[in-house]
Amino acid sequence: MSFFKSVAANSSVFTPREAKMAMRQPSTYRVLSQRAGSSLRKTTSVNRGSSSVRVFSFLNIARYSSCSGEEFYSSSKRRSRGPVMAAKKASQGQKEEEGRYKHTVDLPKTTFGMRANALVREPEIQKLWDDHQVFKRVVDKNDGGNFVLHDGPPYANGDLHMGHALNKILKDIINRYKLLQNYKVHFVPGWDCHGLPIELKVLQSLDQDARKDLTPLKLRAKAAKFAKATVKAQMSSFQRFGVWADWNNPYLTLDPKYEAAQIEVFGEMALKGHIYRGRKPVHWSPSSCTALAEAELEYPEGHVSRSIYALFRMVNTPSSKDSLLEEFFPDICLAIWTTTPWTVPANAAVAVNAKLQYAVVEAKSLSEDVHLSAGNKKKRLGNIVTEPNMPFFIVASDLVPTLEAKWGIKLIVKKTLSGSDLENCRYVHPINNMECPVVIGGDYITTESGTGLVHTAPGHGQEDYVTGLKYGLPIYSPVDDDGKFTEEAGQFNGLDVLGDGNAAVVKYLDEKLSIIMEESYEHKYPYDWRTKKPTIFRATEQWFASVEGFRQAAMDAIGHVKWIPAQAQNRISSMTSSRSDWCISRQRTWGLPIPVFYHVTSREPLMNKETIDHIKSIIAQKGSDAWWYMTVEDLLPEEYRDTASEYEKGTDTMDVWFDSGSSWAAVLGERDGLNFPADLYLEGTDQHRGWFQSSLLTSIATKGKAPYSSVITHGFVLDEKGLKMSKSLGNVVDPHTIIEGGKNQKETPGYGADIMRLWVSSVDYTGDVMIGPQILRQMSDVYRKLRGTLRYLLGNLHDWKVENAVSYQELPMTDQHALFQLENVVKNIREGYENYQFFKIFQIIQRFVNVDLSNFYFDIAKDRLYVGGTTSFTRRSCQTVLAAHLLSLSRVIAPILPHLAEDVWQNLPFQYTIKDGSIAGFVFESKWPSVNEKWLAFPAEEVDFWGKVLELRTEVNKVLEIARTGKLIGSSLEAKVYLHVSDASLASRLLEMCSANNDADALHRIFLTSQVEIVPSLDHELVQNISHTGEYVVEDDRVWIGVSKADGSKCERCWNYSPQVGSFTEHPTLCGRCFNVVGIQPTPEMAAAIS
Repeated sequence: MSFFKSVAANSSVFTPREAKMAMRQPSTYRVLSQRAGSSLRKTTSVNRGSSSVRVFSFLNIARYSSCSGEEFYSSSKRRSRGPVMAAKKASQGQKEEEGRYKHTVDLPKTTFGMRANALVREPEIQKLWDDHQVFKRVVDKNDGGNFVLHDGPPYANGDLHMGHALNKILKDIINRYKLLQNYKVHFVPGWDCHGLPIELKVLQSLDQDARKDLTPLKLRAKAAKFAKATVKAQMSSFQRFGVWADWNNPYLTLDPKYEAAQIEVFGEMALKGHIYRGRKPVHWSPSSCTALAEAELEYPEGHVSRSIYALFRMVNTPSSKDSLLEEFFPDICLAIWTTTPWTVPANAAVAVNAKLQYAVVEAKSLSEDVHLSAGNKKKRLGNIVTEPNMPFFIVASDLVPTLEAKWGIKLIVKKTLSGSDLENCRYVHPINNMECPVVIGGDYITTESGTGLVHTAPGHGQEDYVTGLKYGLPIYSPVDDDGKFTEEAGQFNGLDVLGDGNAAVVKYLDEKLSIIMEESYEHKYPYDWRTKKPTIFRATEQWFASVEGFRQAAMDAIGHVKWIPAQAQNRISSMTSSRSDWCISRQRTWGLPIPVFYHVTSREPLMNKETIDHIKSIIAQKGSDAWWYMTVEDLLPEEYRDTASEYEKGTDTMDVWFDSGSSWAAVLGERDGLNFPADLYLEGTDQHRGWFQSSLLTSIATKGKAPYSSVITHGFVLDEKGLKMSKSLGNVVDPHTIIEGGKNQKETPGYGADIMRLWVSSVDYTGDVMIGPQILRQMSDVYRKLRGTLRYLLGNLHDWKVENAVSYQELPMTDQHALFQLENVVKNIREGYENYQFFKIFQIIQRFVNVDLSNFYFDIAKDRLYVGGTTSFTRRSCQTVLAAHLLSLSRVIAPILPHLAEDVWQNLPFQYTIKDGSIAGFVFESKWPSVNEKWLAFPAEEVDFWGKVLELRTEVNKVLEIARTGKLIGSSLEAKVYLHVSDASLASRLLEMCSANNDADALHRIFLTSQVEIVPSLDHELVQNISHTGEYVVEDDRVWIGVSKADGSKCERCWNYSPQVGSFTEHPTLCGRCFNVVGIQPTPEMAAAIS
């Protein structure tokens, strides 16, 4: 409900004559663009003749910029604080005559402190919310439809970091805004509780003896205990951030009901043919002893592999191609390049590209610097290079010059042939001496690096595997779970493939004259994201989700989701279109078991609708521990129990991404009040290959549609220098320390949660964001100024009541203009929330508070608020505007700064009634401010005119400063301003303002001077005697400004200068206005002055 709609009927205290506006003329200025948050993008200088006026742009504010303290209070310093200082002196025991009018000055009064005292006050406010169940009350009362932001589960493994804070606060800002918009907001917080990191934490906490006695059930019990303790700690931290959620009913992936829902998703996919078991290469982590999904990998910079250029000696060609290479036998070899020499024992073929041209080259001679390169640590030539008779090599024709330069060997092309000509040629395996074929590979074989021939080991690479299937090659992988060669690798048995095993293979090949060059090669290589150690590709028996069956449906669904930022769609599209089958099995104990039984003899899996449904019902009641402590007979349905002895339980658990990727089913599909799909998912940009994708794939595979309507992604949190946070660098910013402070409170003060939330709103989260001590100090300054603004509003409304409101039509133009500005600000802030562009809201609020309010409206309002008279029209009209600002500002900042907004609301000096007639006891019960079309309809010509007045005020201040520097004046109240305007229309309007019936619109009140006079001509004799002048040009119209000493004497009460001072016998030290006020002013107990 618009505040003024509810009070208009009670605002007829003053007559139309008293409220009459002085003048309304056209102009060209807009204080706030209708779309200021998005349309103003450049800061420009507009020529004004002798001066330059800078046009403000919201979006050009530095990310953490704010007006300086001097700028914030500049207007106040120009104008002596007469009424305030006089009252203060009186209250401090100054002479009686200096404080005789103290009881007539209306100073601000409020219990709302200038200091936030956040470490005490924020917990108090949170307790207030909890005690009154405010979140639940607001949700229950709202009737604008559901809004479901589905929480992506953080991992229950350790303390929260700044990434967690950014994520949860962004979600809370959105949820709180939706609450104000009358939505029933449902936010169920979740946690990912299974997986290797928790299992490792448990194992690391035990000594060797304890580990020996650790059964799977004991391990699982300890892991569950650890996860639940972590959830409790993280939940407490999230609550301290000020995040509202259904904390009493979170979802945990270890809960039996959740696990049952996940089993159901798995079962549906299996029954539709999307789940299969196969032996194929997967990312394997020797350091974790388990398979990994792509989302569990990272690719750190600086990995260096030991690459080799090796020779595989050819033995024959197909009978149909006997003459092709006949002249070069038996001394002809295939030259291959690999960055993983340890895979050579598993070599099954050499692949070529049918479309490429290949050359048979003769190594004629060594270049002069070859021996120098042999001493290079990064390069080492093989023993074969020193042999007197080197064999012929086959390499890609396009690579001959490159290889010649790299090897330092003169290569003479003897013959060229196509890749297809080489198919089915045979070579001898360099280690086991078996004959192997040359095969045609795919487009992955290029001439960008290597030799154009690819060593192919189907057990150790995805492309190799695909090529191997095409030719029926053996899937050979002589490597165990620990990353060591098995007995199948012969002499290399027991060696670590990433260490001494790799070196041993290189040494063996060189001894057999099979290496041309060994070279260090820096490239991106997959690491286990948990242990930070390298992984390998290794063929194992695993369970997979085949993406092929629903890939196109997933791609189509992506196109129907709203992605923020828009480029996120391209990222997830490319990842989904190119992803291989999803390995969903893990060789760990702490997880949800894959519900499969194996025949003890044939090893055939038993998994069908009956077995899956039975296991699901057991897990729903007993939890997944039942898989470990129940017998096969009990786990199998009734119809299979007679043959239970023929089966054994599988030991694999599901990938944790399948756990979290099933949350749409376990939460959205099971909880009352929630809907599928969710309105919004919001997580970090790394979740394009993680939760966003796993949720999409499971949902598409089972339901045929995406689990979300919109998706927002945010970047990573870096330090102030843009560096990744690291304990070793000492640049980690801890959210707990931001809120509570460090051991040394002077160096690391506690800022409270609202400062951290303000930082979240200030950054463009769609990219990486920065935080650090300096940025936090800047946020604290911005917060303090905003708090000061709200305190000013509260303090000056201490005696205001709804019935005191002045109707809009009667308000002075200054006040109508202020409401126009306010309504535009609220409108633009709403647009920022709707578009999830919170940094624009931060900029709009910062500008509005510092420029439009503190530097202008508040500055000119002090005079009428403090000394205009308690019940005067001008004071009541100003309070009407201040009340509107207080009610709107406290609500529009509430999603970002809920503690501050609630603190303000609890200190309101009046009650606020909502549409249904009830009192809004808490800020989130008050709803979002209603659009006031009347305020927005402020005439365009009036907007332009007030823009010119504000520009003129800026130029007047410049001349006043010159006069102050010249010792003509001290305070601006000691001055009289003279104006000459060449534009007759503008001059007429300004002239009217000089004699305005309404004191609030009087021009000297706008300038904070004692008098203003419009000079008809610069030839006037008066002008010649004014020593301090200035001028500027507006749209070819010249404006001249002069400053002299004000006429009359200083009023003791308001400190304005007036010829009337001394005219009143009873009050000889007062001006006419103050005389009238004192004559009718009651004598209340003086309000406390606010410092």
